[in-house]
Amino acid sequence: MTLTTPPQHAGPGEATAHHEALLAAHSAHNYAPLPVVLARGSGARVVDVEGRSHIDCLAGYSALNFGHAHPDLLAAAHAQLDRLTLTSRAFGNDRLGLFCAELAALVGKDMVLPMNTGAEAVESGLKLARKWGYEVRGVPRDRARIVVAARAFHGRTISIVGFSTDPEARDGFGPFPGGFDVVEYGDAAALRAVIGPDTVAVMIEPVQGEAGVVVPPPGYLAEVRAACTEAGILFVADEVQSGLGRTGHVLATRGLGGVDADVYLLGKALGGGILPVSAVVADAAVMRVLRPGQHGSTFGGNPLAAAVGRAVIGLLEEGSLLRRAVTLGHLLSTELDMLVGRGVVTFRHAGLWAGVDIDPELGSGRDVCERMCARGVLVKDTHGATVRLSPPLVISEADLRTAVRVLGEVLADMRRDRSRRA
Repeated sequence: MTLTTPPQHAGPGEATAHHEALLAAHSAHNYAPLPVVLARGSGARVVDVEGRSHIDCLAGYSALNFGHAHPDLLAAAHAQLDRLTLTSRAFGNDRLGLFCAELAALVGKDMVLPMNTGAEAVESGLKLARKWGYEVRGVPRDRARIVVAARAFHGRTISIVGFSTDPEARDGFGPFPGGFDVVEYGDAAALRAVIGPDTVAVMIEPVQGEAGVVVPPPGYLAEVRAACTEAGILFVADEVQSGLGRTGHVLATRGLGGVDADVYLLGKALGGGILPVSAVVADAAVMRVLRPGQHGSTFGGNPLAAAVGRAVIGLLEEGSLLRRAVTLGHLLSTELDMLVGRGVVTFRHAGLWAGVDIDPELGSGRDVCERMCARGVLVKDTHGATVRLSPPLVISEADLRTAVRVLGEVLADMRRDRSRRA
């Protein structure tokens, strides 16, 4: 038996333990996954190496908006695998132009800069905003500043964690590049106050996902839009998590705020849960400041990614999954509301996406997630006592109700445990 061969005729838990031991020994410890090892999935259901079925209520942090193994997305990937997967951008390919044209039309902009991961899209957006600031706004060289929000999450690169207010993401990774001004999310007055002659852009998440699905105050996104317009700077919307259906809209900036950003950063769901695909989308007046040789990516815009991305666009254009996210989002809100005061302190939601604050006297968010995992529902904690729910948009009403019921059962058990300890 080799090191990587699972034990034959394993007893309960042995297959999981085998894979966890391999990770502990040979994978960097930059994650602390829940005690489950998944082997296959379909729709909103996944099966672990022990053969147990689970309801996936995380959906890869919205990368799996369309569920596991969506037939349209698999068909697009399989067809393209037999044709051409990578050319680099040294050459053209017969899928990229179609992808860019269709994504630009979906978003209502002129041009697309294709990349791979969400963090790459953010970094590309930052570079684009600075280049535009120097060439169009006329900011003196190397003085461009970008306004960002406290408790935001835009990725894990050095520049991004450099302006993060999360000590866990930031500490130990300096020194950091400058050029960023951090203001409180939702505080339009603070945002206006920090904008100066060297400011080139404001970059925010329309909904702060990692912070616990923090929904903007009424009118805030419109205030951001107005402040950017008045100052003659770019409004950059990071929709890597919030975009492409999660809130029931193609773009949360428009759907929740009723306004348009100048630059959209997309990712996660754009690859259909099959491969990493991201993009920066903007009008030509912004995008044309980039010229050959100034920015690039070997894998960005590869034919396989473009083929899958086009299939994703087709699902969004059809519209039924967007409507479903709205309907199921209302159901999720109704079900969660019944748990307030019964272990849930409060919750926030946007479409089929919720951040649930657990009574910290009962335990941590991690405690809740581990207990739900044991009962066949997969969710993820963030920032201590908050649990996030972002199931695939294809989840059945029955599975969604089951997931919230299990949350209620877990909280009831934790309340009983606390009473026994008292």
